Amino acid sequence: MGGRRRQSALAKSIQLAVFREPRTFRKTLLGWILAFFSIFYIRLIRYCAELFEELRKDVWDIHEEEYKACFRSENKTLPLKPMGDLGLSGSVLMIIRQTFFSTSNNKFLVKSLPRHFEHSFFRKDLFQPYYEYMSSHPDSILVWITDYVYAPYRTLGSILKTAPAHHIIMENMLCGKDGDPAEEKWETYDLKPIDYFYPERDLVPDALVSEETLNRLADKFEDKIQMSQADYRRFKNILEADTHFLESSNAVDYSLFLIRFPASSNPDVVGKRNPWRVGFQSLDGKWKYRAVILDFFWAKHKLHAQAMTGMVQTFNVIGRQGPMTITTTADEYRKKFLNMVDEILEVRQS
Repeated sequence: MGGRRRQSALAKSIQLAVFREPRTFRKTLLGWILAFFSIFYIRLIRYCAELFEELRKDVWDIHEEEYKACFRSENKTLPLKPMGDLGLSGSVLMIIRQTFFSTSNNKFLVKSLPRHFEHSFFRKDLFQPYYEYMSSHPDSILVWITDYVYAPYRTLGSILKTAPAHHIIMENMLCGKDGDPAEEKWETYDLKPIDYFYPERDLVPDALVSEETLNRLADKFEDKIQMSQADYRRFKNILEADTHFLESSNAVDYSLFLIRFPASSNPDVVGKRNPWRVGFQSLDGKWKYRAVILDFFWAKHKLHAQAMTGMVQTFNVIGRQGPMTITTTADEYRKKFLNMVDEILEVRQS
Protein backbone atom coordinates (compact mmCIF):
# COMPACT_ATOMS: atom_id res chain seq x y z
CA MET A 1 0.00 0.00 0.00
CA GLY A 2 2.82 2.42 0.95
CA GLY A 3 4.65 1.74 -2.31
CA ARG A 4 1.54 2.39 -4.41
CA ARG A 5 0.79 5.57 -2.49
CA ARG A 6 4.35 6.78 -3.00
CA GLN A 7 4.29 6.06 -6.74
CA SER A 8 0.86 7.65 -7.20
CA ALA A 9 1.88 10.82 -5.34
CA LEU A 10 5.16 11.08 -7.24
CA ALA A 11 3.43 10.55 -10.60
CA LYS A 12 0.97 13.32 -9.73
CA SER A 13 3.83 15.64 -8.75
CA ILE A 14 5.57 15.08 -12.07
CA GLN A 15 2.37 15.48 -14.08
CA LEU A 16 1.50 18.81 -12.45
CA ALA A 17 5.05 20.07 -12.94
CA VAL A 18 4.78 19.66 -16.72
CA PHE A 19 1.81 22.03 -16.77
CA ARG A 20 2.99 24.44 -14.05
CA GLU A 21 4.37 27.76 -15.26
CA PRO A 22 7.78 28.08 -13.55
CA ARG A 23 7.97 31.85 -14.06
CA THR A 24 5.06 32.35 -11.62
CA PHE A 25 6.84 30.48 -8.84
CA ARG A 26 8.27 32.53 -5.96
CA LYS A 27 10.02 31.12 -2.91
CA THR A 28 8.46 32.15 0.42
CA LEU A 29 9.01 31.21 4.06
CA LEU A 30 5.49 29.78 4.32
CA GLY A 31 6.05 27.77 1.16
CA TRP A 32 9.31 26.39 2.59
CA ILE A 33 7.61 25.35 5.85
CA LEU A 34 4.68 23.65 4.11
CA ALA A 35 6.94 21.91 1.61
CA PHE A 36 9.40 20.64 4.23
CA PHE A 37 6.82 18.36 5.86
CA SER A 38 5.83 16.68 2.58
CA ILE A 39 6.56 12.95 2.63
CA PHE A 40 5.14 11.60 -0.62
CA TYR A 41 3.70 14.47 -2.66
CA ILE A 42 6.20 17.24 -3.37
CA ARG A 43 5.87 20.36 -5.46
CA LEU A 44 8.02 20.19 -8.59
CA ILE A 45 8.78 22.84 -11.21
CA ARG A 46 10.49 22.73 -14.60
CA TYR A 47 14.11 23.77 -15.00
CA CYS A 48 15.01 26.07 -17.93
CA ALA A 49 11.58 25.46 -19.42
CA GLU A 50 12.04 27.83 -22.37
CA LEU A 51 15.28 26.18 -23.55
CA PHE A 52 13.77 22.70 -23.31
CA GLU A 53 10.76 23.90 -25.30
CA GLU A 54 13.10 25.26 -28.00
CA LEU A 55 14.78 21.85 -28.27
CA ARG A 56 11.45 20.06 -28.51
CA LYS A 57 9.92 22.39 -31.11
CA ASP A 58 12.84 23.69 -33.17
CA VAL A 59 15.31 20.79 -33.10
CA TRP A 60 13.36 17.59 -32.54
CA ASP A 61 10.03 18.52 -34.18
CA ILE A 62 7.99 17.43 -31.17
CA HIS A 63 4.63 19.21 -31.32
CA GLU A 64 3.88 20.87 -28.00
CA GLU A 65 0.26 19.73 -27.90
CA GLU A 66 1.27 16.14 -28.60
CA TYR A 67 3.91 16.36 -25.87
CA LYS A 68 1.56 17.82 -23.26
CA ALA A 69 -1.15 15.30 -24.18
CA CYS A 70 1.15 12.49 -23.03
CA PHE A 71 0.89 13.89 -19.48
CA ARG A 72 -2.87 14.58 -19.35
CA SER A 73 -5.15 12.36 -17.29
CA GLU A 74 -7.96 10.41 -18.92
CA ASN A 75 -10.88 8.71 -17.17
CA LYS A 76 -9.49 9.78 -13.76
CA THR A 77 -6.33 7.74 -14.27
CA LEU A 78 -2.78 9.06 -14.04
CA PRO A 79 -0.94 9.29 -17.36
CA LEU A 80 2.26 7.91 -15.81
CA LYS A 81 2.74 4.24 -15.01
CA PRO A 82 5.52 3.03 -12.72
CA MET A 83 8.23 0.81 -14.13
CA GLY A 84 9.71 -0.14 -10.75
CA ASP A 85 12.67 0.91 -8.63
CA LEU A 86 15.96 -0.01 -10.28
CA GLY A 87 18.51 -0.05 -7.50
CA LEU A 88 21.83 -0.74 -9.23
CA SER A 89 23.84 1.76 -11.18
CA GLY A 90 27.24 0.53 -12.34
CA SER A 91 28.66 -0.94 -9.16
CA VAL A 92 27.88 -2.75 -5.94
CA LEU A 93 29.96 0.00 -4.32
CA MET A 94 27.13 2.54 -4.77
CA ILE A 95 23.70 0.93 -4.58
CA ILE A 96 20.90 3.45 -5.08
CA ARG A 97 17.18 3.52 -5.81
CA GLN A 98 16.09 4.99 -9.11
CA THR A 99 12.43 5.43 -9.99
CA PHE A 100 11.16 5.07 -13.55
CA PHE A 101 7.80 5.98 -15.05
CA SER A 102 6.47 5.68 -18.57
CA THR A 103 3.70 7.76 -20.06
CA SER A 104 0.63 5.61 -20.66
CA ASN A 105 1.19 5.81 -24.43
CA ASN A 106 4.86 4.78 -23.97
CA LYS A 107 6.17 7.82 -25.84
CA PHE A 108 8.25 9.26 -22.98
CA LEU A 109 10.05 8.04 -19.87
CA VAL A 110 10.63 9.75 -16.52
CA LYS A 111 13.79 8.82 -14.63
CA SER A 112 14.75 10.03 -11.17
CA LEU A 113 18.25 11.35 -10.45
CA PRO A 114 18.55 10.64 -6.71
CA ARG A 115 22.29 11.23 -6.42
CA HIS A 116 23.38 14.82 -5.87
CA PHE A 117 26.52 14.60 -7.98
CA GLU A 118 24.47 13.43 -10.99
CA HIS A 119 21.71 16.04 -10.97
CA SER A 120 24.09 18.85 -10.02
CA PHE A 121 26.39 17.87 -12.90
CA PHE A 122 23.49 17.92 -15.36
CA ARG A 123 22.19 21.31 -14.19
CA LYS A 124 25.41 23.18 -13.51
CA ASP A 125 27.85 21.67 -16.00
CA LEU A 126 26.12 19.77 -18.77
CA PHE A 127 22.77 21.31 -19.64
CA GLN A 128 23.88 24.51 -21.39
CA PRO A 129 26.53 22.68 -23.50
CA TYR A 130 23.96 19.92 -24.16
CA TYR A 131 21.41 22.50 -25.35
CA GLU A 132 23.96 24.14 -27.67
CA TYR A 133 25.29 20.83 -28.98
CA MET A 134 21.87 19.32 -29.70
CA SER A 135 20.76 22.56 -31.37
CA SER A 136 23.66 22.33 -33.82
CA HIS A 137 23.66 18.52 -34.23
CA PRO A 138 20.06 17.51 -35.04
CA ASP A 139 21.13 13.99 -36.07
CA SER A 140 22.88 13.27 -32.77
CA ILE A 141 22.01 9.94 -31.13
CA LEU A 142 22.41 11.32 -27.60
CA VAL A 143 19.12 10.65 -25.85
CA TRP A 144 16.58 13.45 -26.18
CA ILE A 145 16.06 14.90 -22.69
CA THR A 146 12.83 16.83 -23.16
CA ASP A 147 12.35 18.26 -19.64
CA TYR A 148 13.87 18.44 -16.18
CA VAL A 149 11.66 18.83 -13.10
CA TYR A 150 12.90 19.41 -9.57
CA ALA A 151 11.76 20.38 -6.08
CA PRO A 152 12.65 24.01 -5.31
CA TYR A 153 12.34 23.32 -1.58
CA ARG A 154 14.06 20.70 0.59
CA THR A 155 11.46 18.22 1.90
CA LEU A 156 11.31 15.35 4.36
CA GLY A 157 10.34 13.15 1.45
CA SER A 158 13.59 13.86 -0.38
CA ILE A 159 15.65 13.52 2.82
CA LEU A 160 14.02 10.16 3.64
CA LYS A 161 14.26 9.06 -0.02
CA THR A 162 10.50 8.48 -0.25
CA ALA A 163 10.09 11.11 -2.97
CA PRO A 164 13.02 11.86 -5.32
CA ALA A 165 13.37 15.57 -5.92
CA HIS A 166 15.02 15.55 -9.37
CA HIS A 167 13.73 13.89 -12.55
CA ILE A 168 14.51 13.97 -16.25
CA ILE A 169 11.91 13.32 -18.95
CA MET A 170 13.27 11.68 -22.07
CA GLU A 171 12.21 9.92 -25.25
CA ASN A 172 11.25 6.24 -25.05
CA MET A 173 13.13 4.31 -27.74
CA LEU A 174 10.61 1.47 -27.35
CA CYS A 175 7.85 3.77 -28.62
CA GLY A 176 5.66 1.84 -31.05
CA LYS A 177 6.47 -1.59 -29.68
CA ASP A 178 3.07 -2.13 -28.03
CA GLY A 179 1.21 -1.65 -31.30
CA ASP A 180 3.53 -3.89 -33.33
CA PRO A 181 2.14 -7.38 -34.16
CA ALA A 182 5.75 -8.60 -33.87
CA GLU A 183 6.40 -7.00 -30.46
CA GLU A 184 7.56 -10.30 -28.95
CA LYS A 185 10.48 -10.32 -31.38
CA TRP A 186 11.85 -6.97 -30.20
CA GLU A 187 15.28 -7.21 -28.53
CA THR A 188 17.14 -4.66 -26.40
CA TYR A 189 20.84 -4.41 -25.55
CA ASP A 190 22.49 -2.05 -23.05
CA LEU A 191 26.07 -1.99 -24.36
CA LYS A 192 29.22 -0.86 -22.55
CA PRO A 193 32.85 -1.88 -23.06
CA ILE A 194 33.04 -5.30 -21.41
CA ASP A 195 36.78 -5.37 -20.68
CA TYR A 196 36.43 -3.17 -17.61
CA PHE A 197 36.30 -4.55 -14.09
CA TYR A 198 32.73 -5.06 -12.82
CA PRO A 199 32.62 -6.03 -9.10
CA GLU A 200 29.20 -7.65 -9.57
CA ARG A 201 30.61 -9.91 -12.28
CA ASP A 202 34.30 -10.30 -11.45
CA LEU A 203 34.57 -10.11 -7.66
CA VAL A 204 31.45 -11.42 -5.95
CA PRO A 205 30.74 -15.18 -6.28
CA ASP A 206 27.83 -15.99 -8.58
CA ALA A 207 25.91 -17.55 -5.71
CA LEU A 208 25.86 -14.20 -3.88
CA VAL A 209 24.69 -12.08 -6.82
CA SER A 210 21.03 -12.05 -7.76
CA GLU A 211 19.93 -12.68 -11.32
CA GLU A 212 18.30 -9.23 -11.28
CA THR A 213 21.66 -7.62 -10.48
CA LEU A 214 23.44 -9.55 -13.22
CA ASN A 215 20.75 -8.56 -15.70
CA ARG A 216 21.64 -4.92 -15.10
CA LEU A 217 25.21 -5.39 -16.22
CA ALA A 218 26.17 -4.43 -19.74
CA ASP A 219 24.89 -6.82 -22.42
CA LYS A 220 26.85 -8.31 -25.28
CA PHE A 221 25.55 -8.13 -28.84
CA GLU A 222 26.60 -11.28 -30.68
CA ASP A 223 25.45 -10.24 -34.17
CA LYS A 224 26.50 -7.63 -36.75
CA ILE A 225 24.63 -4.63 -38.13
CA GLN A 226 25.25 -4.79 -41.86
CA MET A 227 25.44 -1.48 -43.72
CA SER A 228 26.92 0.22 -46.76
CA GLN A 229 30.20 2.13 -46.61
CA ALA A 230 28.33 5.45 -46.85
CA ASP A 231 25.96 4.57 -43.97
CA TYR A 232 28.90 3.32 -41.91
CA ARG A 233 30.78 6.58 -42.39
CA ARG A 234 27.71 8.67 -41.53
CA PHE A 235 27.03 6.68 -38.37
CA LYS A 236 30.67 6.78 -37.29
CA ASN A 237 30.79 10.54 -37.81
CA ILE A 238 27.74 10.93 -35.54
CA LEU A 239 29.24 8.64 -32.89
CA GLU A 240 32.60 10.40 -32.97
CA ALA A 241 30.98 13.82 -32.60
CA ASP A 242 28.66 12.69 -29.78
CA THR A 243 31.40 10.97 -27.80
CA HIS A 244 33.77 13.90 -28.34
CA PHE A 245 31.13 16.12 -26.77
CA LEU A 246 30.83 13.72 -23.80
CA GLU A 247 34.61 13.56 -23.45
CA SER A 248 34.81 17.36 -23.43
CA SER A 249 32.25 17.28 -20.59
CA ASN A 250 34.44 14.73 -18.74
CA ALA A 251 31.65 12.12 -18.80
CA VAL A 252 32.19 8.35 -18.52
CA ASP A 253 30.10 5.20 -17.98
CA TYR A 254 27.54 6.02 -20.70
CA SER A 255 26.08 3.19 -22.77
CA LEU A 256 24.70 2.47 -26.22
CA PHE A 257 21.09 1.35 -25.94
CA LEU A 258 20.45 -0.78 -29.03
CA ILE A 259 17.04 -2.06 -30.08
CA ARG A 260 16.28 -4.36 -32.96
CA PHE A 261 12.98 -5.55 -34.36
CA PRO A 262 11.84 -7.34 -37.54
CA ALA A 263 12.44 -5.41 -40.77
CA SER A 264 8.77 -5.86 -41.66
CA SER A 265 7.71 -3.71 -38.67
CA ASN A 266 7.04 0.01 -38.99
CA PRO A 267 6.48 1.30 -35.45
CA ASP A 268 5.55 4.91 -34.88
CA VAL A 269 7.98 7.44 -33.42
CA VAL A 270 7.73 10.90 -31.87
CA GLY A 271 9.35 13.90 -33.47
CA LYS A 272 12.09 14.15 -36.08
CA ARG A 273 12.41 11.04 -38.21
CA ASN A 274 16.04 10.05 -38.59
CA PRO A 275 17.21 6.50 -39.37
CA TRP A 276 18.49 5.52 -35.92
CA ARG A 277 15.26 6.59 -34.22
CA VAL A 278 12.79 5.28 -36.82
CA GLY A 279 14.78 2.08 -37.39
CA PHE A 280 17.88 1.66 -39.53
CA GLN A 281 17.44 -1.34 -41.83
CA SER A 282 20.36 -3.75 -41.91
CA LEU A 283 21.45 -5.01 -45.32
CA ASP A 284 20.64 -8.58 -44.26
CA GLY A 285 16.98 -7.64 -44.74
CA LYS A 286 16.01 -9.22 -41.41
CA TRP A 287 16.23 -6.45 -38.84
CA LYS A 288 15.81 -2.75 -38.19
CA TYR A 289 17.83 -1.04 -35.45
CA ARG A 290 17.37 1.91 -33.14
CA ALA A 291 20.34 3.31 -31.21
CA VAL A 292 20.74 5.98 -28.56
CA ILE A 293 23.48 6.96 -26.08
CA LEU A 294 22.22 6.96 -22.48
CA ASP A 295 23.31 7.67 -18.91
CA PHE A 296 25.99 10.33 -19.34
CA PHE A 297 25.68 11.78 -15.82
CA TRP A 298 28.91 10.46 -14.27
CA ALA A 299 31.49 13.26 -14.42
CA LYS A 300 35.10 12.60 -13.53
CA HIS A 301 35.65 16.05 -11.99
CA LYS A 302 32.81 15.80 -9.46
CA LEU A 303 33.85 15.16 -5.85
CA HIS A 304 31.98 11.84 -5.56
CA ALA A 305 33.62 10.48 -8.71
CA GLN A 306 37.05 11.52 -7.46
CA ALA A 307 36.41 9.81 -4.14
CA MET A 308 35.24 6.63 -5.89
CA THR A 309 38.32 6.67 -8.12
CA GLY A 310 40.58 6.92 -5.10
CA MET A 311 38.73 4.10 -3.34
CA VAL A 312 38.98 1.76 -6.33
CA GLN A 313 42.63 2.61 -6.93
CA THR A 314 43.39 1.80 -3.29
CA PHE A 315 41.52 -1.48 -3.62
CA ASN A 316 43.45 -2.32 -6.79
CA VAL A 317 46.77 -2.08 -4.96
CA ILE A 318 45.68 -5.38 -3.41
CA GLY A 319 43.09 -6.73 -5.82
CA ARG A 320 44.80 -5.75 -9.10
CA GLN A 321 41.46 -5.94 -10.89
CA GLY A 322 41.93 -3.03 -13.29
CA PRO A 323 39.85 0.11 -13.92
CA MET A 324 36.08 0.32 -13.75
CA THR A 325 33.91 2.30 -16.15
CA ILE A 326 33.31 4.90 -13.45
CA THR A 327 37.01 5.37 -12.63
CA THR A 328 38.67 5.37 -16.04
CA THR A 329 39.50 8.61 -17.87
CA ALA A 330 37.03 10.23 -20.25
CA ASP A 331 39.31 9.89 -23.29
CA GLU A 332 40.11 6.22 -22.53
CA TYR A 333 36.44 5.41 -22.05
CA ARG A 334 35.58 7.09 -25.34
CA LYS A 335 38.18 5.05 -27.24
CA LYS A 336 36.93 1.77 -25.83
CA PHE A 337 33.31 2.76 -26.41
CA LEU A 338 33.97 3.57 -30.09
CA ASN A 339 35.89 0.29 -30.52
CA MET A 340 32.99 -1.61 -28.98
CA VAL A 341 30.52 -0.06 -31.41
CA ASP A 342 32.83 -0.66 -34.36
CA GLU A 343 32.94 -4.36 -33.53
CA ILE A 344 29.19 -4.75 -34.04
CA LEU A 345 29.19 -2.98 -37.45
CA GLU A 346 29.89 -4.74 -40.73
CA VAL A 347 30.34 -2.95 -44.05
CA ARG A 348 28.85 -4.78 -47.04
CA GLN A 349 28.06 -4.01 -50.64
CA SER A 350 24.44 -2.84 -51.05
